[in-house]
Amino acid sequence: MNSPGDSKPDPLTVYCGGCNAAFAVAGRPEICPRCGMHVAAPTVTSIPTLLFRSDEFLSGGETRVSTDQDALSELAHSEFGNYDVKTLLGRGGMGWVYLARHRQLGRPCALKILSPHLVTNEPEYLSRFHSEGQAAASLVHPNIVTVHAIGEHEGLHFLEMEFLPGHSLQALLREGRLPPFRAASVTLGIAHGLAAAHRQGVLHRDLKPDNVLLAQNGLPKLADFGLCKRLHAPALDARLAGTPHFMAPELFSGSAASKQSDVYSLGVCMFSMLAGHLPFSGVSMNELIRAISHERTPSIRRIVPDVPLEVAEVVGLMLDKTPANRPRDGIEAVQLLQAVLGETHDLETILREALTHEPHIQWNRVGSMDRFQADVLLQDGRRQMVYIEVTPHDISERLVQIYSTCCQAVPEFYYEA
Repeated sequence: MNSPGDSKPDPLTVYCGGCNAAFAVAGRPEICPRCGMHVAAPTVTSIPTLLFRSDEFLSGGETRVSTDQDALSELAHSEFGNYDVKTLLGRGGMGWVYLARHRQLGRPCALKILSPHLVTNEPEYLSRFHSEGQAAASLVHPNIVTVHAIGEHEGLHFLEMEFLPGHSLQALLREGRLPPFRAASVTLGIAHGLAAAHRQGVLHRDLKPDNVLLAQNGLPKLADFGLCKRLHAPALDARLAGTPHFMAPELFSGSAASKQSDVYSLGVCMFSMLAGHLPFSGVSMNELIRAISHERTPSIRRIVPDVPLEVAEVVGLMLDKTPANRPRDGIEAVQLLQAVLGETHDLETILREALTHEPHIQWNRVGSMDRFQADVLLQDGRRQMVYIEVTPHDISERLVQIYSTCCQAVPEFYYEA
């Protein structure tokens, strides 16, 4: 807290209207560090949500924050219905997410508590949330975060979801871009989850790296199905929903969300993994929408020359401006990616599968690219550092180099070898 004589305002956490990145500002307009859009602090003061507001909606920001904080901030380390709430995991677009434990079942879970302000001020939202939550709960797939229950306790509406102790794809991307093969492999996992939803007639509508969670074994899982927020912006349809940087061009011209628009979002995710940044940017919402709608999609191979041609072609198809030219749904996206990858996993997945149950080997990634080091405990108590990395060959060859640096030359080691 500032002293009474300090004129510098307290930093506020704001959420960018374009990409939903959270960052602190000090009461003045700022530039989003992720996408470069101008963010006016008075417009989005501490509103952790994907509600994009036109001028007539700006007055409720301060009330929204205090209301939600009063209602939700004291849930940690308390009982909430059938749950023992542990700690706050984060504040998302719709509310707050807590780590909890189901008292009867004894299992850990993630509780997403909906914003009371959102429920109160958008009466139709709650009914839509229940119907879409039921659809999400019907999706059972290894690449989808499982929704266990929807409920209400003491006026607070919540989702009980599978708890994943890993991190989001967005957190991984903060470390840098992914190697082409790894990016394609992660995209394939996301596409599998999307295909399962599309088979059930469920659209995601807000697919982005923040909504992709990575399990400890590296498996990507889609989260927040059907829970996208309403978009209020000048000259836009009131029911337009999603995160603008990841939305398909046709959505901005009034077309309804579709399986092809989900595929476009998947393409933006893949582009971001390969390039380390988003395909389009703008200093204002109008500029961003114009770029997405009319500018030519950047060539990923011009940005990252080592991206194989077949991988670049898949990205280009998913990011096509015309919906009919994209894969029709997640199922076709899976087929395209499988044609590129074949049955081979990326190096990180191979290492996880091979070494997970080898307690004498500790391994980790070196940097953000496909290079790993393994600390191996040998039977005689010595330790050896082994390096594993992908060689710069064509993607169809997929060669791996495994080597170790030399240690002190002791003759008996050679005799034993």
